[in-house]
Amino acid sequence: MNWFKYAAPQRFYPLAGILVTWCTVLATLLAIVGLTIGLLIAPTDFQQGESYRIIFIHVPASWMSMVIFVAMAFWSAIGLAFNARLAFMLSRALAPTGALMCFLALWTGALWGKPTWGTWWVWDARLTSELILLFLYIGYLALHSTIQDTRRADRAASLLALVGVVNVPIIYFSVKWWNTLHQGASVSVSAAPRMASIMLIGMLIMAIAFWLYSIAAALARTRILIREREAQSAWIDSLEEQS
Repeated sequence: MNWFKYAAPQRFYPLAGILVTWCTVLATLLAIVGLTIGLLIAPTDFQQGESYRIIFIHVPASWMSMVIFVAMAFWSAIGLAFNARLAFMLSRALAPTGALMCFLALWTGALWGKPTWGTWWVWDARLTSELILLFLYIGYLALHSTIQDTRRADRAASLLALVGVVNVPIIYFSVKWWNTLHQGASVSVSAAPRMASIMLIGMLIMAIAFWLYSIAAALARTRILIREREAQSAWIDSLEEQS
């Protein structure tokens, strides 16, 4: 299949509509399964008690907050390199979902930190760099919205995404680079997992659900941006007539 043909907004629009539907359905089903495992089936942790169950939201949200910003930087680079309108729209569409994931990671982390560390917040390297990531998301959205010319806004926001992506490896490696309160990774490709199998299964299912939700939300937002930016195109007029 020649995927490059979908670089045109006109061809990408219907494909995105199909993917939104499937990703939404799958995300909902997997979230139900993952939450059932995490809240009802997984055993109580012998150290943290019931409070550890926040990981079934906190960890996937944390992962997605970083993955989405990397994806934004990727599409920003494609947009700047090839002046691709759709790439800029994909980057812009990802930002609100990334900001949501980052906020969820910080909020659930505070809920987890209170019973675990005895405080809602500490200026830990991992937490501080994640907070900076939230500011980068907000800055990206604010910068894009303050520039009236769409092309200039795309380029300016894309440059911010490319600079800001440097923060992502800092978040990931902060636990190793500095002596922090935040615990190390529970899942690693180079080591055995540090949790029971049923906990790991539940968390991975939730991670996939978060992935699918993020894809669905970004694609739905991309379709809206396409309709806004291609409003003068004949094919958009035909869509309006059909609806």
